[in-house]
Amino acid sequence: MVTAICLLGDSMLYVALPIYWHQTGLMSLWEVGLILSINRFVRLPLNPVMGWLYTRISLRTGLLVAVALSALTTTGYGIAQGLWMWLILRCIWGFAWSLLRLGGLMTVVTTAEDHNRGYLMGTYNGLYRLGSLFGMLLGGGGATLIGIEWVAIIMGAISLLGVPLILLFVQPRTAADPSRSKAVHSGSLNWKSPALWKVMSSGFLVSLLFQGVLTSTLSFLIDYRFTEEVRIWGITLAAATLSGIIQASRWAWEPFLAVKFGHWSDGPNGRMPWFCSFLIIAAFGFGCIPIVMSIYWWIPVMLLVMIAATALTTLMDTLASDCSKNTHSISVMTLYSVVLDFGAAAGPMLAFLLLTLQNGLLYTYWGGALIFFLLCILWFEKDTFRDHSTITSSAARNG
Repeated sequence: MVTAICLLGDSMLYVALPIYWHQTGLMSLWEVGLILSINRFVRLPLNPVMGWLYTRISLRTGLLVAVALSALTTTGYGIAQGLWMWLILRCIWGFAWSLLRLGGLMTVVTTAEDHNRGYLMGTYNGLYRLGSLFGMLLGGGGATLIGIEWVAIIMGAISLLGVPLILLFVQPRTAADPSRSKAVHSGSLNWKSPALWKVMSSGFLVSLLFQGVLTSTLSFLIDYRFTEEVRIWGITLAAATLSGIIQASRWAWEPFLAVKFGHWSDGPNGRMPWFCSFLIIAAFGFGCIPIVMSIYWWIPVMLLVMIAATALTTLMDTLASDCSKNTHSISVMTLYSVVLDFGAAAGPMLAFLLLTLQNGLLYTYWGGALIFFLLCILWFEKDTFRDHSTITSSAARNG
């Protein structure tokens, strides 16, 4: 819940800033892309540093620092004017998020046992994604009603509610508790493994297109295609509000659908039929997004894309876990986390650079559709189907 509260301001920016950037002292759209990306680039070298830091300080201390920085940066969004001040705030948020994310994962690891680790990890992911849900819903509508400045200041104040939660429920002990540590794979990481690079490159592209491109450009797309105010079913919605509703729908169903997709991929047919099917669905959806059509057709297409995002993100994480089974697990998952952050960071910058071109929307989304289709071809191999079916079937037999 602390992580969810601190995510409010960050999630709000993805729907409000692409529409109301002129109110924040920014001069062009490429600056918006840079601001939405820079915190992820900062996290790339910070994740290993945060892991080391948590062996030196208590979990409570790390989380308190993260909450303080989150409140500072979110409130700062309400008063920041100009590119450099925004970049400084987003870099500080990158530091805060690294502390929050690693602290949350360490909490699960040190609390969980073998029989409930998956349940607790799913609970953690579902709870903190509520921050994205309410950040996008309240951020999109609030920026339209009272302005992005006041929304940011209010969300910054709400972030401070994390302090009493930490003091009440987080024990003042070192996060890296040696008594709770488990043995990990001792095998070395095979950098020449085709499977490793297949997973890493796919993870990068899926993150780039969903977490980077789609998340950061959706409100701009609605504003461009349907004007700043959209009338649907007799209700007039601002572009930022509609964008927030569409993106928040994913966070509303993700705690439920993600579990279902993961469970189905454990079945006798393996992960590949599901993975390739949703790659095709994502390719179709991305191809349709920039096409001029009625809002009543466009919204179902967007919801289909959001369902594909839930499925592909879940299955991609599972494939990375499969890849780490017979090698150094920590190294694989750390590399995978860095790759995802890099993809999510590169997405907004790439998208807003393309949007400055004539027909930039077509280049952005039709290019994304082509990437999804090529990924489907890459994974659609008989050997791949057989290997993953064997893995999942063996896991099912072993309970």
